[in-house]
Amino acid sequence: MNIQKFNIRVYGLAIWQGKILLADEILQGKKVTKFPGGGLEFGEGMLECLHREFQEELNTEIENLKLFYVTDFFQQSSFNPTHQVICAYYTCQIKTPKSLKVATKKFDFKEEVERAESFRWQNLSTLKVEDFYFPTDKVLAAKLLAEI
Repeated sequence: MNIQKFNIRVYGLAIWQGKILLADEILQGKKVTKFPGGGLEFGEGMLECLHREFQEELNTEIENLKLFYVTDFFQQSSFNPTHQVICAYYTCQIKTPKSLKVATKKFDFKEEVERAESFRWQNLSTLKVEDFYFPTDKVLAAKLLAEI
């Protein structure tokens, strides 16, 4: 193992009316279900990152951010073996959830191209750890399900 860099990721757990917002994406040719969010940029705080990611990806504002979990185990990046991934997950609320443009099914893309993404509400009652691609999201989903 030749880890050379940290990759810090920040994700939002937006829950509304018994549903949680999920992101479906194509990353390096793989269909991936994950939580909305993304990479921390240099000179940016984690909360700033999450606000920026929701604005960029969903054109929406979030509020009431509260730290829920930070990965406390080593995780090698799924896409770059020289990177260690550290993930921070925040609960949050979308200011205007009814105005979000969301899909009604998984992987609802116009074209299946790299970086294609869609967002959808998933009932918490049907959420499963196996729904997620990344190991860190699987751990988070188990923690979330244990609390609801």
